[in-house]
Amino acid sequence: MVSTYPTGVQQSGRQYLPQRPSTNANLSPNQELLPLTARVNHRDSLEIGGCDVTTLVQQFGSPLYILDEETLRSACRQYRDTLKQYYKGESQVLYASKAWNCLAVCAIAASEGLGIDVVSGGELFTALHAGVSPDKLYLHGNNKSHEELTLAIESGCTIVVDNWYELRTLVSLTANSPAIRIMLRLTPGIECHTHEYIRTGHLDSKFGFDPNALDEVFAFVSQQKSLNCVGVHAHIGSQIFERQPHRDLAAVMVQWLQDAAKYGLTLTELNVGGGLGIKYTESDDPPSIEEWVKAICEVIQTACADENLPLPKLLCEPGRSLIATSCITAYTIGAAKVIPEIRTYVAIDGGMSDNPRPITYQSVYRAVVANKMSAPITETVTIAGKHCESGDILIKNAQLPKTESGDILVVLGTGAYNYSMASNYNRLPRPAAVLVANGEANLILQRETYQDLIRQDCLPERLKK
Repeated sequence: MVSTYPTGVQQSGRQYLPQRPSTNANLSPNQELLPLTARVNHRDSLEIGGCDVTTLVQQFGSPLYILDEETLRSACRQYRDTLKQYYKGESQVLYASKAWNCLAVCAIAASEGLGIDVVSGGELFTALHAGVSPDKLYLHGNNKSHEELTLAIESGCTIVVDNWYELRTLVSLTANSPAIRIMLRLTPGIECHTHEYIRTGHLDSKFGFDPNALDEVFAFVSQQKSLNCVGVHAHIGSQIFERQPHRDLAAVMVQWLQDAAKYGLTLTELNVGGGLGIKYTESDDPPSIEEWVKAICEVIQTACADENLPLPKLLCEPGRSLIATSCITAYTIGAAKVIPEIRTYVAIDGGMSDNPRPITYQSVYRAVVANKMSAPITETVTIAGKHCESGDILIKNAQLPKTESGDILVVLGTGAYNYSMASNYNRLPRPAAVLVANGEANLILQRETYQDLIRQDCLPERLKK
């Protein structure tokens, strides 16, 4: 017998299990704390994708990333279908794969009709090997190397040009080649309330051409026969709950289409980026995917109608809101340290090497104990990682049932920027990842071994004994 799903909300001192609708189809994954398939089974254990989390840890070890295929596909479909519903012109959703780029994730996104936004040669290489069509690949980056640009040109993907250096480099690389597709990334000068490190749309940003240089850029591009400029791109940041900045962005970008026309450039694509936030804790209240898409579509269509412009192909690049809620990370609890009247530390077998966001961005997460889902909440503890850093704290003041060594702690919403930013700090091997669906778990990333850690090391002969 399977119970209803948990959200982690406390009620009467327990991890509350509210009733969930009979269908998950109308739930916006970015507004949920747990994956859509999350349930509690007869063992009082958390299940994801029909798989018992504690059993998965026994089988695959911990730390372990557990990716729910249904939640990821649902988010892809909601972006794709609502864009088609509210936008009268052509559209394309691109998965911003810097959130989590691996073969399996790219393949799932592509199978749902999404393109892929990549930001390096490595991400491009991975997407190509996952079978993504080059005409649905867009390469970003503020300092692309010659090798990355060459790979992009040879693959036939679209290159989102970020600055003058890159623009002139492309001209030299394509002097004797057929015209390549490019877009221009521009800085819209729009501020939004998010972390300083993930705001990218304001004027003081390393990304994009300065809007004051617009005329010069358009004039230069219009004279280059090897560059087929198809559109403009902008992105204002990440983990955004406000809708007005995105409305402002869309209006500014439509004006750019008009400006380009003065130089004989017919821009047919407009990429508004991504940035929709997710629910990491109960206090977070992001707009739904549908609300975000609808707002973007309305303002672009209104602005184009006011200026008597044909509707461009509309692109957006969600990353976090597509995949973050789809994944949880399971850890095994080890040591505990009680400092009377001050704090209780509970240590796990991972930390900043598999989730660097708390120490980097001061990000806040929610956790549950997977093998004690109905146990009363009796402790306020600090979840400490195992790395040799005092700052390796995953969650401060986590409210949990009484924990013991061997319990399985699950941190929610870890699909975005966890594995993709993972490191081997302290020479810890990076965790494995499994994809779960319909009671089946498939390995999509193997756990690194100690041998993997020294595979690239080189020991000079004179140092060998």
